Amino acid sequence: MTEAAADLPRELTGGEGVLVVVPTYQERLNVEEIVGRVRAAVPLADLLVVDDASPDGTGAIADGLAAVDPQVHVLHRSAKEGLGAAYLAGFGWGLEHDYAVLVEMDADGSHQPEQLPSLLAALSDADLVLGSRWVTGGSVLNWPARRRLLSLGGNTYVRTALGLSVRDATGGFRAFRRSTLEKLDLGGVASAGYCFQVDLVWRAVQQGFRVVEVPIEFVERVRGSSKMSGSIVREALWRVTVWAAQDRVGRLRHRSSTGRR
Repeated sequence: MTEAAADLPRELTGGEGVLVVVPTYQERLNVEEIVGRVRAAVPLADLLVVDDASPDGTGAIADGLAAVDPQVHVLHRSAKEGLGAAYLAGFGWGLEHDYAVLVEMDADGSHQPEQLPSLLAALSDADLVLGSRWVTGGSVLNWPARRRLLSLGGNTYVRTALGLSVRDATGGFRAFRRSTLEKLDLGGVASAGYCFQVDLVWRAVQQGFRVVEVPIEFVERVRGSSKMSGSIVREALWRVTVWAAQDRVGRLRHRSSTGRR
């Protein structure tokens, strides 16, 4: 056990306390390494690989890892249905198996498992912890200027449109308390792509949950290809705009019904 992991509260690491959910699609080159790094970083945590029927054999590699490690599990899905849908399936599995903490993490190495103890430790005083690239101490390695500007610009738009104070609402390295997920109405989450991340943060803030950001060092993937595309960005911008408009209409109706100006 690492020193950092040993310092974590028992309720966040012991028994079936923590489940790290790692969605995969075409991650044959990365899945074995990322599973090994997670198991080394937080040895008492379990890990669930959620594979969307990857044609490159990712799921079979994950099955092999699970066969020799009882703390590694695999959830096979029949088709590629989007990142958000994969996480929702993983959360559902974790809640059914009574985990107290559920973690989101990418399979490509951009989220460094060695920083997991920091996120989990912060959860002792929060309902949701975000690994943030854009708070003081956070950083991004090996990103081109265009990608950096796209992420910064997107997060600025999200903060402005939805009135959020969160600096990195689009990141996918997160730790949730079970009680938080149970109250977010996951069945009503319609966003399947990367906008899923914004959706969950906004729901948490709207319900008054304590959201804390922890600085992380984000590293661009070394192997395999990114799943990010123009259509994903457009979906996110469109959905955020719709949510913002619906929220403002709702506020105006509330003011009208209460006679407030």
